[in-house]
Amino acid sequence: MLQSPLLLAMRLWWGWSFMGTGWAKLTHHGDFVGQFAEWGIPFPSLNVWAAAGAEWLGGLCLLVGFASRLMCIPLSITMIVAYLTAEREALNRLFNDPDKFTSATPFLFLLTVLIVLAFGPGAFSIDRLLARKFSQVPLNESGRMRD
Repeated sequence: MLQSPLLLAMRLWWGWSFMGTGWAKLTHHGDFVGQFAEWGIPFPSLNVWAAAGAEWLGGLCLLVGFASRLMCIPLSITMIVAYLTAEREALNRLFNDPDKFTSATPFLFLLTVLIVLAFGPGAFSIDRLLARKFSQVPLNESGRMRD
């Protein structure tokens, strides 16, 4: 009953947040190239563009619930790379200091995309509207196909 409203709230908040981080990388490319190089990310200029595009476009898709599960894949990869580079210390303390891991910036972004990847965008999404329009299988009230 509360799954779709919760998914909507998560998608709106974190979709907008992803768009903001992507936009920052698009508009301050040079600053991020320096950071990516410092973190040891290969081809920093190219990877800033890739991360910016994934975050901005993926955030927009997450926000409106379009191609949600598909867009969660590059978004989750981006957050895993963030842990492997910018938040390596938090990642290294995953088991002996989990608070450090869960308080790192990528955690809630990654958690959100994994939840949407697992459960879908919910009933209040473009994906749901498209499924209703093009599906021959009726959907139940939570947006899932009936058996």
